[in-house]
Amino acid sequence: MKKCSVCGKRMIEKKDKTPEGISYSYYRCEECGEEILDMKQLHVIAEKYRKIKGYRAKISRWGISIAVRIPKELVQQYHLTGKKEMTMIPEKKAIKLIVD
Repeated sequence: MKKCSVCGKRMIEKKDKTPEGISYSYYRCEECGEEILDMKQLHVIAEKYRKIKGYRAKISRWGISIAVRIPKELVQQYHLTGKKEMTMIPEKKAIKLIVD
């Protein structure tokens, strides 16, 4: 059992997801609401981020347009099919893709 460093009360383990969909666990104090990640939990999240940041895609010509090949792992993770559509949001140094 973990104790809160702020109020000394019991902390319970909770689960959540990052905006990118990476699951993680953390501890929350039942009394004051303080939340912490221990180093082990932080390393698990960091490793998952390294994996998603490591995906690369091939850009190919497709008629007068170009196409991006999405890696199999991401297709499976996001349940993509040839019938789904995406919204593309141009950003300063990236293009954000949102599966509709």
